Amino acid sequence: MNISSEYRSSERGSAGIKALVVILLLVLIGNAGINYIPVAYQGANFKEEMDTAVVKGLATTGQMKPVDVVKGHIMRAAADNSIPPEAAIDITAKQSVVTAHVAYTKEVSLLPFGIYKYQYEFNHIATPKGYLAAQ
Repeated sequence: MNISSEYRSSERGSAGIKALVVILLLVLIGNAGINYIPVAYQGANFKEEMDTAVVKGLATTGQMKPVDVVKGHIMRAAADNSIPPEAAIDITAKQSVVTAHVAYTKEVSLLPFGIYKYQYEFNHIATPKGYLAAQ
């Protein structure tokens, strides 16, 4: 019994180290998710708001100018979704169709302490789709 315990002394403690490595990996993945998911959600939500804004601009009547309606809606959505103020926002009207183009880059810290920062790039052109665009 003494002989077998001497040969196996190097195997002791390996389960603790493996558990520590797994926990460390889970913490790193969790940290990346906590930082990236809100930025990606805000980008996807802003895309939907842009698409809604151009359809609203297409549906305006009377004294309201379509470009002003789209611009106001996109500016409110940009503030609600934490879009950087240096984002390039271009709203154009051709005939009766209003299109909106927004592009920006946001830095997301995926690893703790700023070890690795990911550049989230948003570039979307919203054009009216659906029933109103067919008319």
